[in-house]
Amino acid sequence: QVQLVESGGGLVQAGGSLRLSCTASGSIFSIGTMGWYRQAPGKQRELVATITSGGNTNYADSLKGRFTISRDNAKNTVYLQMNSLIPEDTAVYYCNAAVSTTVLPRVANYWGQGTQVTVSS
Repeated sequence: QVQLVESGGGLVQAGGSLRLSCTASGSIFSIGTMGWYRQAPGKQRELVATITSGGNTNYADSLKGRFTISRDNAKNTVYLQMNSLIPEDTAVYYCNAAVSTTVLPRVANYWGQGTQVTVSS
């Protein structure tokens, strides 16, 4: 199976920065698109950003310019650099990856357990 483990969340003051990391491990054959999503209390989970294995990125329009997604394919890791944080960024941030494993010859979506980001005003 595949596990995604996020780290880097925490409490930060408005205007501050955080860097989230997510590393995939397990019976991995290849990883396609990786991404970050977030879910605030009482709201639906929403896209933050995605990045393909080739480095093409896609962002939620409202987050362009403040958040940057990147990845290290050799480490099976995706990062999310978050700058100029505002209280509205408070949410649980989830990592997602499209992975084909050495066990099953198909791509499946995997999710991390989530990491809490809290931005105080």
